[in-house]
Amino acid sequence: MNVPVSGSMRRGACPGLSAPMATGDGLLARLTPSGSTISLDAFAGLCAAARTHGNGIIEVTSRGRIQIRGLTATSAALLAADIASLGIDASDGIPVLIDPLSGLGGHERLDANALAAQTRQALVTAPFAARLSAKVSVVIDGGGALHLDALAADIRLRAIGGAHAHVALAGDAAAATPLGAVPLDRAAECVVRLFETLAVAAPQSRMRDAIKGEGLNEFRAAVADHVADFPLPPLRRAADPVGIRRLSLHDNAVGVGLPFGHSDSETLSRLIDAARRAGAAGLRTAPGRALLLVGLTAAAARQIVADARGLGFIVDLADPRRRVIACAGAPICGSGEIPTRAMAPAIASAVQTLPDGEFIHLSGCAKGCAHPAPAPIAVFGRDRSCDVFVDGALSCSVTSDALTGRIAELVRSRGGLQ
Repeated sequence: MNVPVSGSMRRGACPGLSAPMATGDGLLARLTPSGSTISLDAFAGLCAAARTHGNGIIEVTSRGRIQIRGLTATSAALLAADIASLGIDASDGIPVLIDPLSGLGGHERLDANALAAQTRQALVTAPFAARLSAKVSVVIDGGGALHLDALAADIRLRAIGGAHAHVALAGDAAAATPLGAVPLDRAAECVVRLFETLAVAAPQSRMRDAIKGEGLNEFRAAVADHVADFPLPPLRRAADPVGIRRLSLHDNAVGVGLPFGHSDSETLSRLIDAARRAGAAGLRTAPGRALLLVGLTAAAARQIVADARGLGFIVDLADPRRRVIACAGAPICGSGEIPTRAMAPAIASAVQTLPDGEFIHLSGCAKGCAHPAPAPIAVFGRDRSCDVFVDGALSCSVTSDALTGRIAELVRSRGGLQ
């Protein structure tokens, strides 16, 4: 049994579990978890499947998706079958992303899991889905502590009060265009109407491009009978999944970051073993390239932090590896001109004194994968050299061997050693 393969290497191709994408190290399959808790046994099974059918490399993306690398057309089908047998919900449809701790903290204003399931079902049966870009997505923010303000989406729903959601289009919470408030019992239908309008007005386009070209009138008209004017909800302090988070008097979660967004199945299996010893109930993925181990006592949470640190995972907010965002790069990605992932640890050591909020983006080629937004310092591979951009302007081009030293100089010049 074989599965379809997306041969496109361009930015915009979107690999799924049933339609993996060709990369430098074989095929890449992506799972979009539903937001429900994955059992430790199921995730251990996923690690084993990644090792058996792929090269054992597992990634968690900036949007909380799971990627498995090194597959073949035959082994990808076997992987999909194994994941289905494990009971891991991995939809290949339009991604509908929710708060990573939805339903666990008791602070949400709406049941994001239920609304997401209703929305996914409505979109699966929508006749226009094939005319939408493979990159479109929906964010449903139930109002939990790990909110999704920083996550860009074509359609955003955010809980307001107990019976409505605020609707906005095209972007993160700061940049999205507000439409107003929709009753929760009409929210899924609202999403369907907006995507149907997008499919007709600008097939295969993202919402931001459709609004730029067509304006908002058609989208407002499509949901006029559902959406009422409502002020834009205020932005919230940044949400970070890394570290211990108290959910209730006796229940805690621990956010564990994957260095540069990836790990190997053996190391992740050892993390699962530690979670079993600690009595964790399971795990969830989180935006920010992290795993959330849930159902822990306070003492168990502290032990997990120590165990995860010993395995090389990120458990501290100040870990310098969090200041570097690196795509897979060469030779993992066929488009990569430089080995970004191999270079990332040395770069992380060089950026420890970056001013707060600044980071480095390492991209193996001009596509800029791993971080679509501008970065204070960005490196793009070109002809096996490194083009270094500072605040969007080309600063220099250096060899891979010289990059760490040049980055250190730039960090010093930005006031990191004041």
